[in-house]
Amino acid sequence: MWKNYGAAFIVSLFAAALLLSPEIGLQSARYGMDIWWKTVFPSLLPFFILTELMAGLGVIAFFGSLSSRMMQVFFRLPGPAGVSWILSLASGFPSGARMAARLRTEGTITRIEAERLVAMAHSSNPLFILSAVASGFLNSPETGSFIAAAHYGGALLVGFSFRFYGRQKGKTKETSAGALHAFQAARKKDGRAFGSMFADAVLSSVQTLMLIGGFILFFSVLTALLTSYGAAGLIFSMLPVQETSLPVFQAMFSGFFELTSGVKQAAASTLSLPVSLILISAILGFSGWSVHAQVAAIISSTDIRYGPFLAARFLHSFYSVVLMLLLLSVPVRVPAYSLSLVPEHGMMVTLFFLAAASALLAFRQSKSRGKKV
Repeated sequence: MWKNYGAAFIVSLFAAALLLSPEIGLQSARYGMDIWWKTVFPSLLPFFILTELMAGLGVIAFFGSLSSRMMQVFFRLPGPAGVSWILSLASGFPSGARMAARLRTEGTITRIEAERLVAMAHSSNPLFILSAVASGFLNSPETGSFIAAAHYGGALLVGFSFRFYGRQKGKTKETSAGALHAFQAARKKDGRAFGSMFADAVLSSVQTLMLIGGFILFFSVLTALLTSYGAAGLIFSMLPVQETSLPVFQAMFSGFFELTSGVKQAAASTLSLPVSLILISAILGFSGWSVHAQVAAIISSTDIRYGPFLAARFLHSFYSVVLMLLLLSVPVRVPAYSLSLVPEHGMMVTLFFLAAASALLAFRQSKSRGKKV
């Protein structure tokens, strides 16, 4: 009961703060909306749709059968989980949690295996690291390789560490008849026509991205209100923070709630480049409560527990910092990668798919009404 009272008090407090400072809420909401519909939506949507299609067509089962042996040896995971992990590296979070929830719902993996997969298959989009962080925020494209190596290396080490997590009470059944048989069995189990499968993939992906957008907007507003009303200053005053280390704590405070804001603040501060890179690695590894809330919402419909994921994020942050320190200590020259997603192009992609999803939804509703009549 006290938890309910506490939650009600905190929510009411933030509602009052938003009413007293509507301009701060509006500006921060615009900032979050700008991130979502110009970058997050167009970069994640194609991967979400393709993942749904690959699962329905049996492609994940096919490649999962091929990679089954390797995944069992290194990570104690079945083959389909390995395919999901590889796809999550390319698409970024929270696609790994989404694919793990799907595999768990289908019964392809056990709960322990799903928790291992959620812990491991959680990394940032390469486009965000190389384009937004390295080229945009830091204005130093050559640092993109260092950040990517530390971040993805940390995710791999998390996978190795979680190999020893949990006792396997049950084990998923993997057919030994070959990859082709697994492909045919998965396609037969799904049974939908391609047109229906594609419509379901678009609608499901847009729905998930709407949920992600809501979390991004909410935590952007929350972080702005906490900073504006002096919550950050109060916390800093209680800690032995010196003036020289204040930018570090400010970036960590922002990144604790919202990843993009924390990374941007770490890059734009007066800190030296090595310190900024270490700080960015730590923030990317933890991901921020905004992303945590997205993952928790996605896995809430399954029996996957949030605790292992939280522990994995602290571990990921630690591994990424250690790897970044090692990379900075070795004088290695790396090529500069300068990728960019033009915001206007991202906005047009978002509008196009939103219109397509609306049309598909309207078509579905009219079709269902016709069947009833």
